[in-house]
Amino acid sequence: MKKILLLITHAGALIVGVALGIYLLPILVEPEGPAAEAITASQSGALFSTEFKRDLKGSDFLHWGEGRLTLSASQAVFEGELSPGPDYYLYLVPKFVEDEAGFLEIKSQSLGNTPCK
Repeated sequence: MKKILLLITHAGALIVGVALGIYLLPILVEPEGPAAEAITASQSGALFSTEFKRDLKGSDFLHWGEGRLTLSASQAVFEGELSPGPDYYLYLVPKFVEDEAGFLEIKSQSLGNTPCK
């Protein structure tokens, strides 16, 4: 019985450690962002802009964004905060969607699947 309890506690600690590592690693290795002047200069030629809001229906404590995204003919510039994550992709959709289910309905009509670096 003691061995089973020991196995369960060690397995639980391992699972928690791996989950924390997956969540915290992007935060720890995040590169320094561009200077405010560079962001402002990049946004000056924007063709489109939108706001990211943290309190949308599809957001939760692990998946959220807050800030402003501007699009020009050659680049996308985001100024704000995003939840930590390993890879982000930018999709341009024909209408506003608030959650994953809404996005999946119109994903085939979107432009994108471009990794954001």
